[in-house]
Amino acid sequence: MNDAPGWTSPGSSEPEPHGDKAQGTPAPGDGPQHGERPAQADRPAPTGWSAQQPPSAGPTGWDAPGNPPGRPDAPVGWGQGPGWGGPQQYGAPYAHVAKPGVIPLRPLGVGEILDGAVSTMRAHWRPVLGIALGIAVLVQLVTTVATGVWFSDMGAFLALEDDTSPTAEELADALGPLLGSEAVHGLMTVVGTVIATAMLTMIVSRAVLGRPVSIGEAWRDARPLLGKLLGLTLLVTLIVLGVLALCLLPGAVLAAAGSALAGSFFLLIGLLGGLVLMVWLWVRFSLSAPALMLERGTVVAALRRSGKLVRGSWWRIFGIQLLAALLVFVLSLIVSVPVGGLASLVDGSPGGSLLGDVPATLTWPYLIVTAIGAVVTSTLTLPFSAGVTALLYIDARIRREALDLELARAAGVPGDGPQRPGPGTVAG
Repeated sequence: MNDAPGWTSPGSSEPEPHGDKAQGTPAPGDGPQHGERPAQADRPAPTGWSAQQPPSAGPTGWDAPGNPPGRPDAPVGWGQGPGWGGPQQYGAPYAHVAKPGVIPLRPLGVGEILDGAVSTMRAHWRPVLGIALGIAVLVQLVTTVATGVWFSDMGAFLALEDDTSPTAEELADALGPLLGSEAVHGLMTVVGTVIATAMLTMIVSRAVLGRPVSIGEAWRDARPLLGKLLGLTLLVTLIVLGVLALCLLPGAVLAAAGSALAGSFFLLIGLLGGLVLMVWLWVRFSLSAPALMLERGTVVAALRRSGKLVRGSWWRIFGIQLLAALLVFVLSLIVSVPVGGLASLVDGSPGGSLLGDVPATLTWPYLIVTAIGAVVTSTLTLPFSAGVTALLYIDARIRREALDLELARAAGVPGDGPQRPGPGTVAG
């Protein structure tokens, strides 16, 4: 990875502070401070630009968006910028905003992030929808076959509605098919989501630069990192669920010791506290997947990188991710409700209609229709979710590290991209 002076590679340890920097006072001769840029010694700055500019190179540390290391056509990697500690400072609206791809190269608004995800689906619909459709079909095929062969009997589970005091054996019989089906579906969903996230992130990195990409190229670039991304996904899941379990542990211990009232109280408090911590950790690590894919570091480095990028912008990232999740939920309802009703009608279940009642035995017509609905939903929502997360990562780096200037150079924008006024108010 090519590191220009004043920039550090993502995944590497940050340099120790010099002088009085640890107390907030920079020592003489230290690197660029907040709002300043490293000197660009190899050529004069364009007209209207400050003399302090980042090094003249590609996006350092972003390891060849869409290209594996070593390929001659790959731009210099994307990576951690000068390490500015807060949002980028500008004094006036941009004199010029370059837009070589699906987003303008400047700090993005909420609508621009959502629109960028949709624009990626439109501009590169063949690889995007091809990847999402292929993965959705594979996931639903395995899930549907497993459910139809081993977990189709839901009669015991539906009987629990009329049984107010079921025995342990009845609970096991009732929950067995449901848990087995959900376990297969969950496992396939995790694997499919990892593959889709890896490939779609590579497509978004190309779409930002306005470059075409094929499914084969996306797979070739993402394949070396699939194992790390799977490990990252499982690690984040374990961390989030482990925090919830630790919060519930005191109440569970008290309840098991015979203190029912105290146990219930601490279980409630632990549940509320655990949910808050789960959401906080989910947002803190939400940018780790694109950080891993585009910076090609380690799993631990991706977690640290995400925490650094989210710091100071937690509420903004939380709000955008929540909005995207709500849009995905609404779209899923729009598809799943009529599909569930159609599945019940095809199956001939009594009272099915648009209510989509689950029959006592999941027949193949019912499973096939619901699987088709799930494929349609996943094909539309997977690229959108992956695109929003990847663009949030890019936006965070634009705000903190002036990545837009580096992207403009990598995209070959005339004049090295957008012109920026001097320090002043916060943009975006």
